[in-house]
Parts: sequence; C-alpha cells; structure tokens
Amino acid sequence: MAGQTPWQTVGPYFHYGLAWKGGADLIAVGDDLGARMDLIPEGHYVLNPNETHRGKVAGEPVEISGVVYDADGAPVADAMIEIWQANAAGRYADPQDDRTELALDDGFIGFGRSATDEDGLYRFRTVKPGRVPGPGNSLQAPHIAVGVQARGVIKRLCTRLYFSDEASNAEDPILALVPEDRRATLIATPVDGGYRLDIHLQGADETVFFDV
Repeated sequence: MAGQTPWQTVGPYFHYGLAWKGGADLIAVGDDLGARMDLIPEGHYVLNPNETHRGKVAGEPVEISGVVYDADGAPVADAMIEIWQANAAGRYADPQDDRTELALDDGFIGFGRSATDEDGLYRFRTVKPGRVPGPGNSLQAPHIAVGVQARGVIKRLCTRLYFSDEASNAEDPILALVPEDRRATLIATPVDGGYRLDIHLQGADETVFFDV
C-alpha cells in the first residue's frame, strides 16, 4: 500500500461544463443566459436542448442577479448557481405537488442554472414565486431555493433567496430559524428590473447555508 490517495478540491469546471445556454431563463424570453459560451470552443457545445419558447408563464417577471464572493472578498468566476422555485400561484412543477386547485403554467419548469461570468456575476430571468406551505399549517414567504457549486466546494451549498419588500418575511418559519443578525444574507434587495443577492462563500459576510 502506498498510502492514502491525496484529495483534491472540486472543479473548476462547473461554470462551462454543466450550465447550458438559456438555462438561466425560466420564462424563455431569450436564450442567452446560462452557460459561459466564451469558454466553450466552437463546435464543442453539446448541452443545448434546442428548446423553443415553452409557453407563457404567468406572474411578475423579475431578473435575479448577484455576485459570488470568496473568503477574501474576491469574485468567484467559476461558480455555478442553481435555483428551484414555485410559480406565481405558489405551486411547484413537481408531481409531488398535487395541489390542483393552484394553476400550473405549461411553460413553467421552476429550475434554472447559471454560470458566473468573469466578474463573478450570475443572472436569472424568472417570475416572483407565490407562497407555499410550511411546517404545520404555516405558509412560507415567497422565496427561491439556491444551490451553489464552485471550485473547492466539496458539497453543494444550499441557501434561500427572500424578497426584501415582502411583509410575509416576518412570519416565515424557515427564516425565523436564522439568527436575526444574519438574515440579511438571505434577503434580495430591489434593483432596476429585479432583485440582487450577493453570495459570500466564507468570511465576515458569509451567506447562511442550510443542511439538507
């Protein structure tokens, strides 16, 4: 035996190997968001699902954006962000969500994937989600589930994005579990045409991540 095999950090490959063109556009306005096409040699792009417009998606269109930072406050240019959310009526595009009394748009899939660009920026086009059931008989505030993968991140990081202009944040059962002085790391603030939430992988402003 030669001893234990040395371990290595994960990546970098997420930002150009797994994201696809249009994968960050959940409402199919265009097909330009998602993959880092500048990093993919011509003729080597095989992830395009050749998807046309999926159909109209009801709700308030918004753009979600932000920068991913490392422990030193430097932008992470090789991260990949995933989101999963309910539609505007508060229903998921998931067979387990059988609340047929709530509308489910034919064109809504609820899942998106975005690579960060050279400045660490990610962007999504989607709709603002509705409220969904929480523990017991509670209702959760509108939110988006966020997953982060990047070089050096051995296990996918899971967090949430809430909206600062939602009064229901005050009664959200999951947000209430987060220490009050750290909740701001989950709250997206309005910007022109949408909301912004920066993600800090480590450091003094580290984003709250959840065990799932």
